Formats: sequence, C-alpha cells, structure tokens
Amino acid sequence: MLAEHKLKLLQDLVRSSTKEELVWMNGFLAGVLMNCHDQPSLASTTATAAAPATATAPVAAPAESKPAVSKITIAYGTETGNSKKLATDLAAKAKKSGIQAKVVSLDQYRLNDLAKEEYFFTIISTQGEGEPPATAKKFYDHIHQNGFKLPQIKFGVLALGDTSYPLFCKAGEDVDQQLQKLGGQRIAPLIKCDTDYQGDAEGWFSQVLHSLTTTTSSNGTASVGAVVAKKPTGKKVYTGNIITNINLNDRGSNKATHHIEIVADELEYQPGDSIGIVPENAPAAVDAIIALTGVDARKTLSYRNESHTVLELLKKKVNIAYLPERVVKQYAAIVKQDIPETKISLLDLLKIYPVNNAAQFEEVIGILEPITPRLYSISSSPEAHSGEVHVTVARDNFKVNGEVKHGLCSNFLADLPVDSPLEFYVHKNNQFRLPAPEKDVIMIGPGTGIAPFRSFIAERDAVGATGRNWLFFGDQHFTTDFLYQTEIQNWMQTGVLTKVNVAFSRDQKSKIYVQHKMLENAKAFYEWLQNGAYVYICGAKEPMSVDVENTLLQIIERFGSKTSAQAVEYLNQLKEEGRYLKDVY
Repeated sequence: MLAEHKLKLLQDLVRSSTKEELVWMNGFLAGVLMNCHDQPSLASTTATAAAPATATAPVAAPAESKPAVSKITIAYGTETGNSKKLATDLAAKAKKSGIQAKVVSLDQYRLNDLAKEEYFFTIISTQGEGEPPATAKKFYDHIHQNGFKLPQIKFGVLALGDTSYPLFCKAGEDVDQQLQKLGGQRIAPLIKCDTDYQGDAEGWFSQVLHSLTTTTSSNGTASVGAVVAKKPTGKKVYTGNIITNINLNDRGSNKATHHIEIVADELEYQPGDSIGIVPENAPAAVDAIIALTGVDARKTLSYRNESHTVLELLKKKVNIAYLPERVVKQYAAIVKQDIPETKISLLDLLKIYPVNNAAQFEEVIGILEPITPRLYSISSSPEAHSGEVHVTVARDNFKVNGEVKHGLCSNFLADLPVDSPLEFYVHKNNQFRLPAPEKDVIMIGPGTGIAPFRSFIAERDAVGATGRNWLFFGDQHFTTDFLYQTEIQNWMQTGVLTKVNVAFSRDQKSKIYVQHKMLENAKAFYEWLQNGAYVYICGAKEPMSVDVENTLLQIIERFGSKTSAQAVEYLNQLKEEGRYLKDVY
C-alpha cells in the first residue's frame, strides 16, 4: 500500500475534491495506467514487496488494454492555432495506442460525413462574445439548425477559452450540448480550459483514450455524463500605475496612437504576450442613463453574487456600450416591446424603447453582461524594460448615422493621465514566441502591428542575440505616422536591425503597402527563408494579413521555382516548423 505520508496526501485531496473533480481524477489515472504497460503494475509491485523472501507465489500479469475501436475523427476549430496543436497531440497519442486518427479543421470538414461518424472528438475555442472561431462557424450552425439526429455518434469535446471573458468556453459548451441533443453518446466529459490549458488537455486526452480502451457497455464504450472541469480561480491581476501616456502621431495626422507605459511589482511576461484590460464606461454615458431612468445611483444591487451600487455597476462592471442581440432580446421581454434584434448601446436603447420606471431598469441591469477585457500586444521587453509593461493603443473613433462614436477601451486608456492606477493581467501567447537567439527573424507589422516587434527587437538587443532582424512597417504618412521612428533608426545605426523597409500608403498617388515592399525585396526575402528565417505577422487580419500571405506565396513560387500548389506546400511546411507565426485581429 502507499507510504503513510503519501496516503495522507491522497486522503486530503479526496476529501477536498468535488464529485466532478473525483470523476476527472479517475479518468486521468486510468489513462496514466493505460500508458504504463511496459512497467510493473502497482498491484504486482506491492504483492512482491509484501511477500517473504522465500515466497514464490505467482502474481498474474495484468491483461493489456486494447482499443475497442480502430479509428476516430478529431476535428478542431481554432483562431490562434492552439486547438490544432492539441488535436495533433491527441492523434499522436491515439496512434501509439493502436487507434487510427483522422485530424481535420472544422472549416475543411465535410458536414455530410457527420452522420457517418462513430467516434468524433472536437477541440474548439471560443471567441469574443461566446462565439465559435470563424473556421468553426459553418459546423456550429450546421449542428444547431438542420434538425437531424446523430444516434450513432460517440463524442467528446475539449473547450478552450479565457476565464476573463464572461462567456467562458461557451462555444465548446454549445457543441457538447447540441451533439447530445442530436442523440449522440458522450464518452469523454466536457473539459473547459483556460489559457494555461496544457494540464487539463492532457487529462482529457487520458480520459478519451481510456474510454476507447474500456468495454463497460454493450457497444464497447464507456458512457459518461457531462463533467465540466472546475473553473479556474482566475489570472493574476496586477495593479500598476501609468508613468507615460503620449500620442505617437504628429500634428496633422488622421490618427492618435498612444504609447502607454505602466509600472507594476513582480511583473512576469514574455515578448509576444498581451495584457488584458477591463475598461470603464464613459462617465457621460453613465450619467445620461441614470438621468434618463431615474434610478438611485447609490442603491446597492446584487449582480452575479456580488453587491455593488448602481453607479459602480454602470461605471465599472456591466457592458452598456454595444449590447449583443441576445441581451436586446431579453430587454424587449422586460419592457414588453417588439424590438429588432440588433447591436445597440444601452443609452440609445433606453431613448427609443424607454423603461416604465426605475424598478424596471433595475431588472434590466440584471440581464446586462459584464464588460469583456480587451487585449493589447505588449510592446516592451522584460529584459530591456524591467518592472514595466508598455502597450501601443490606437484611439478608435468612428461614425454611426453621422454621430461620432468611440472605442470603449482605447478611449478609456488614451484619456488616462500619468499616475493613474490601472488593473490588468498578462495573457500568454505561446504561439507567438521568439526563436533561438542565433536565428533570423522577419517581422511584418503595419500600424499598431509594430507593438510586439518593438518588444522582439528590444529583447534581442538586450540579450545580445546574434540572429539577423528585418522589419517591415507601414502606415499612412511618413511625417506624421512613423511610429517609434527614432528607436527604429537607432536600432539600424547600432546594427540590431539588419534591414528596415517602410511603406507609407498616402504619400503618393498610388497606395503602397508592406506587401509591395516585400515584392521589391523578394529575392532577399526568399534567401532569408531558405536560410531558416522565422516570419512573423501582426496587425489587421483583413485585408492586411491576407494580402501579406498571398504576397509571400508569390515570392515562394517565383524565387523557389515552384508551382502554386508547391508554394502552398512550402508555406504549410513553415507553419509546421513553427517558422510562420501570426498575431492578427
């Protein structure tokens, strides 16, 4: 049996665990044992140790578990690549267990095949307001809208998300519930993972493989209920102070891009990470809502198991900027009016479809969702800017029906004076990391896409990295919009930056973008690739990152003497090697 101190630890763990956690641990340990067939079994080791030296009583060898199935499908829906990596990892483990695994992205999955699947496992992330990633949208809609049945399917779902968002892992939850509603049999419990997902994912892998090698029902599979992993307690929240807040754009620019420096104790982050910030609502909007509804701003209300005054809720806790359609629908039910399902601010909604009284508005507060955090790429280096974290924030102003509107978080940050306190957390991005110091890097980051590359360059400078660095940057005008111009010039003069190419789209009649500069330097670009360079892209997803990738394919095709299909294969190989990395939004 266990040594006394180990037994006590186990008993303490069991006593402090919920039923759901015990089920999770049971599956995890079963999977661990399943992968240890080449080692003596625990029962065999204990029996041998307990027998006298002269004893020769035989101990039966444990029967090796064999897969009850021969093939499975692992489909992933991803925005950043995490789900794909985990799907590939699960497939590799399945293969070692003698199970053939087909891995497919949900945007490439043939929806008609779903009715033919027997063992189907999904790894899917959640985006924004509880939505599936774009690559999974077609699949998500298909299983929710077509009204068919899937009685033959045995399934499991691993959901990836971020606990900072109110609708944590909502897309994964929806897929798990819907597959069951369609008649599917859940054979691995739903596990919801935060951004530090590796441990929970490994546990889920073990449960999946255990279910495929266990014959506890007539069809050779183990049936389980939905067991949701205990929601993590949350990320480390830092309380920092603003020490710098300056507009990087010069007078006459169409833009305002703020460089913000924050100092905080015990900061831990890596180049490529972001910080998450929960903004406060605009005071003018809060005041207008209070005046319009006649609610008592000092009254204390219960909201999601916490007590706050109405003023605190409207200012710091609930989203009033742009209500999603599902909230507008609930609002319509409260005020008993027919309201089109559309995104709209709470203030505009109250003006068009007013509440009857303050009490009814208090009911409305209860349906409002929490303010979601906004992520900003870190533009500082832990080695070069110890104790500080910097961000590069474009103030977002736009018009709706002729009225000027403001981006909630960008305006909140841009207006913060020096010495203001600010709470934030670090959002890790393990899919956007620097390579070894001796490797070359090519960085393509127009506009605020420059942010992580300022971090990269400063870090490689501080640690004395020997690899070459090539930067592509673009914006509207050279004289007003060359972000971090002095620093970039200094890095060129000191040799930290090997090459810099800039594109200012509106300084001439025909617009010039970073992809045009890539083509001008196509031969050298391909030579860097052939020499093992890593390529990074950061900035707007569309159209910038799409145009840059198409240009990259042109360069590979032309200077690699390849067909278009071979160029795609070459780029896919870069992705597999981790040499083509994107952080786009």
